[in-house]
Order: sequence, then structure tokens, then C-alpha cells
Amino acid sequence: MIARLQLHQIDSVNVLARAHYLPLFSRLGAYPRDLLDKAAWGKPRRLFEYWAHEASLLPLELHPLLRWRMARAARGENIWGGLRSFAHEKRGEAEALLGRIAAEGPLAASDIAETRGKGGWWGWSDTKQALEWLFWSGQITTATRRGSFERVYDLPERVLPASVLAQPTPDEPDAHRALLARAAAALGIATAADLRDYFRQKPNDALPRIAELVEDGTLLPVRVRGWPQQAYLHKDAKVPRRIAGGRLLAPFDPLIWERARTERLFGLRYRIEIYTPADKRVHGYYVLPFLLGDRIVARVDLKADRQAGLLIVQNAHREPGAPHETARQLMDELELMARWLGSSAVAIAGPGDMAAELQQERPTSERRSV
Repeated sequence: MIARLQLHQIDSVNVLARAHYLPLFSRLGAYPRDLLDKAAWGKPRRLFEYWAHEASLLPLELHPLLRWRMARAARGENIWGGLRSFAHEKRGEAEALLGRIAAEGPLAASDIAETRGKGGWWGWSDTKQALEWLFWSGQITTATRRGSFERVYDLPERVLPASVLAQPTPDEPDAHRALLARAAAALGIATAADLRDYFRQKPNDALPRIAELVEDGTLLPVRVRGWPQQAYLHKDAKVPRRIAGGRLLAPFDPLIWERARTERLFGLRYRIEIYTPADKRVHGYYVLPFLLGDRIVARVDLKADRQAGLLIVQNAHREPGAPHETARQLMDELELMARWLGSSAVAIAGPGDMAAELQQERPTSERRSV
């Protein structure tokens, strides 16, 4: 599955589970989460952390394909404005931190200094910014994550396999072509903007390479009814005979993370509302769309109450035209998620036009509400 998706976006949001665990649950069901932990931070290392779509876990073979981004960061290009000074006038500060990690071993920002500066959540201290520039430029990588999900940094040669680091660095055009081809294989069908978005490639980097992938037959130009944009189909994409089953989709899932594509595919205007003031939210705080067959038929605002051992449905909304079996199929998936999270039951809380339906799908002895 990792080879199929190419990356798992990392995010600190932990309303249900960390973001990178959820796409695998959508596709595999109740898999053991420690399998991903071992692949990402155990031995032998099978994944590495870097900036791809956003902060991501990636297969090791992608490391050479992203070195162009590391080289640009080392020059202070295409990175957050606050980090650019460490490529120039503050480079000595960053190099001093790099020397300390080389001498002392793996370190987190909190081992060195206070991580927060001014400006709230993203108001990083100079130490944290210097470490992030070193990370972005590939001079350090993530050795592990602490219980608080804090990143612990170390030198790449002490974390990643020597065979990976020894692989030649491709020319930038070759790397961009390879990333776009992988994005196309993961997406199946996509516009140029969709393809670029997967690994966050700039138009000047990607558009000439898309044309080359069309020329060599990797991408097939196609038209989709209702899409004004040119679309592309990966040459190996397969159309299934049927699509069955129900799956909850997380906000950071590659199927729906590009909201314009989600609207084109499913006719669903979907927004993550965790940063929206409570009185302005439409569907809830942490909303997961429910995919049934090839349609998104409902949305549920979910929260794992770990202390009470409950998976709480804080809102449940049916989409127009959802089939009559939606509530039953959704409850089956919610109960599977509850077991996967280690919760003892699903608790239904209002409001939402599906709350009563979901409640009725539970056996009388197991119905819970809050």
C-alpha cells in the first residue's frame, strides 16, 4: 500500500489517530499500527521523513528524487521565509547545531533550547528554525519521534541505509518526471494541477515534464465529462469491474486532500474545519467523509475519547441521494474503527440528520449516547 500511495502525510492533529495512520485504515481496515511505526522509525528503516506533499513519510527509494528540493533549501530557495536566513547570514548558527548533533548524537529541539518563540504555534525559536532548515536541506533527518510526537534529529548517514545515500542524484528534469509519474500512478486520473500538487512541484518544473511523459506514453491525455481541464490517465491504470464497500476518509488522505479534485470527482465541497471558529463550522471539528462504493454519501465528525474508551460521533450528516443502507454501512465502519482505536463502543452525540439512524443501527444492548 505504501508503494501504491507513495507517501503518508504527517500532521500533529490527533483527534482520532495521527494523520499518517488513517489512510492505511481506509484501505486495509484494522491493521496493526506498530507496523507503520517500525517501517518509519524502527530497524531496518523502510521509510524516511521529508517534505513531499507536506511533511510526509516516504519510501526510501524516493530519497534521490527529492534531493533537488534539498539542494534548493540549502541555497535558501523555495522554503519558508523565516528559514532563509540560515542559508545565508545565520548559516554559522545552523552549522554549529549540526556539529553538536554529529558529536553528541540524536537531539530534539527541546534538548537544545526552548522550541517556541513569538507568534503562537508556528512561532518557532531560532534553534527550532535552524534545525528545520538543516532538515529541509537534507543535512539532518528524523531519527525517531518521541511520545509527544516531537522530532528527534540525527545525521542521515546514521539513520538511512548507506545503499540509499550512495544512489546517484538524478538531474532535476529526470527527478521531476519520476515524481509526476508516481503521482499519476497513485491518483489514476488527474489534471496537471493534481499531478503537481501530489509532491508540491512548481509549474515551471512540472508542466514541461508532463508534456514529456505524454510523449513517451507514460501519461495518456483524456477528457472527463464535466471537467473543463485536460486530464491525464496513467498508462497502467485499471478500471475495476465494480467498486463495493464503505470506507471513512481522513482529511489528509490523498484521495481527498486536494479539495478541488474532490469536488470534481464526487461533487462534494469538503473543507477541514478544525481551524474554523466553532460557531461558523458547518459539519463539525474533524469531519471524515464516508465513501460507499464510488460515492461519498455521508460525513461524520469524530473524536476518540481515550479516557472513556469511546469513539464519539459528534455530528453525522447524510449527503443528498445517499442510499437507504448508508446508516447501516457507516455504523459497520464506525464499529471497525472503534475496535482499531481500542475503544469499547461507538457513542452517538447530536446534532446531525443521521444521528437517530445511526443509533437505531446499534443493538439495543449496545446503544450508547452522550
